[in-house]
Amino acid sequence: MTTFQSDAAAADSLAQTYKKLNQEISKVIIGQDEVVQLVLTAIFCQGHCLLVGVPGLAKTLLVQTISRVLDLQFNRIQFTPDLMPSDILGAETLDKDRNMRFVKGAIFSNIILADEINRTPPKTQAALLEAMQEYAVTIAGQRYPLDKPFFVLATQNPIEQEGTYPLPEAQLDRFMFNIWLDYPSYEAELQVVKDTTKDTKPELSKILTGEEILYYQQLVRRVPIADNVVEYAVKLTHKTRPNTKGAAEVSNQFLEWGAGPRASQYLVLGAKCNALLNGKYSPDIEDVKAVAIPILRHRLVRNFKAEAEGITIEQLIKKLL
Repeated sequence: MTTFQSDAAAADSLAQTYKKLNQEISKVIIGQDEVVQLVLTAIFCQGHCLLVGVPGLAKTLLVQTISRVLDLQFNRIQFTPDLMPSDILGAETLDKDRNMRFVKGAIFSNIILADEINRTPPKTQAALLEAMQEYAVTIAGQRYPLDKPFFVLATQNPIEQEGTYPLPEAQLDRFMFNIWLDYPSYEAELQVVKDTTKDTKPELSKILTGEEILYYQQLVRRVPIADNVVEYAVKLTHKTRPNTKGAAEVSNQFLEWGAGPRASQYLVLGAKCNALLNGKYSPDIEDVKAVAIPILRHRLVRNFKAEAEGITIEQLIKKLL
């Protein structure tokens, strides 16, 4: 990979690389610029994403397209009620010489698409927990490290609840972003229909290697950040915790649970990456605000009063901002 004389040169390179990634992805994914930026931000921050949207909004296609422009190994796991943890992680089996041998599961890849993750029981959902946090899996007391970079990009359908199993809070907290996909605009949908009903498919180029992604992940962590920006991120997280010293009045009124320290960490990392992708060398408070909603959305739990009054999590976060 290219070596850079300074972090500033590397930051400029990342901003240019992000533009190239956007250009390639937009050949297939139309009208989802903000979603694409958030997914790429999570990748450069070494985070995982949960994509939530109704059927037909190209959640799976988005992940597949991103995997095609990154020179990484990609595996898709279709989550179903009968899926077992061993189907994901792998298992020890007897070989022809009657020796125990570990056969790797689908989790041993760089990008994992966990399709419709809420369609499988909690026992199987929990199989992802160690992999997402520790970048390793433990089978029969033996620890097997996963190749880096490693990302889990999961999809979920919010409207069909029959036969689904809600993700536990511990697993939700492992995701950096909870990204909601909305319906495309009329113009965007018109372009989608034109492009997808033709006989030709766009050719995509590989833009980034795994080695370059690992370098940029370290670059994001080296970005300098002012104390007041870090303090803003931590205070924002504290504001979400009802009946605590730093809680906001709106949290005391409408929240059951607030966000934990991992939210503060992701707010700072996300702000650093957001700054780099927009050509800045250091983040400000606006960069924290830019990533706050998808980071906090799945970490706050409304109380009965908020549900009764129809107040959404997004409305509460905007009040806290």
